[in-house]
Amino acid sequence: MKTTDVEPFFATLKAANPQPETELEFSSVFELLAAVLLSAQATDAGVNKATRRLFAVAGTPQRMLALGLDGLTEHIRTIGLYRTKAKNLLETCRILIEQHGGQVPRTREALEALPGVGRKTANVVLNVAFGEPTMAVDTHIFRVSNRTGLAPGRTPLEVEFGLIERVPEAYRVDAHHWLILHGRYVCQARRPLCEQCAVARYCDSAEIFLAAHRAAA
Repeated sequence: MKTTDVEPFFATLKAANPQPETELEFSSVFELLAAVLLSAQATDAGVNKATRRLFAVAGTPQRMLALGLDGLTEHIRTIGLYRTKAKNLLETCRILIEQHGGQVPRTREALEALPGVGRKTANVVLNVAFGEPTMAVDTHIFRVSNRTGLAPGRTPLEVEFGLIERVPEAYRVDAHHWLILHGRYVCQARRPLCEQCAVARYCDSAEIFLAAHRAAA
């Protein structure tokens, strides 16, 4: 993607969705942290289905810790890797209570010190809860960044740093939401919907995919 195309690329995404939001459901910073921790290798829809019941009875670290391992496991057993996630989430609750007064910390270092919280999860919390211009690179953002040429990279970290360098400041807070939603609904893994894509004109790969689609038709 040419440097001159980056600004209109994001301007187009913004025009279509001026205030993008995460599709995870939450009503507090703690619930956001818990939902993101549970969302690894799982769909947002699947996580939401489980957390609607979970957060109704355990929306704070104290209440969740009181559920115990068996109680928490029962609520999240429909989510992939639920046993490991239950252990990590309970230990995270204990640390939040003992070291942070029951509050979610606002620094990357403290967030990444929590069990089950890696760089991507920390980036989501810092962005969604605290408004920091971080780039949480998931599979959708990794794919879109490489396909479009916006921020090519061999690893999520390379893509993250590339995005931080290339995304104009005015778009940085919302950029990762636009890219996730674009990857989820338009620039899909099996076949990108280039013929429906509002930003295809700026993409390095659109013509290749469109030609292949025409040939197969």
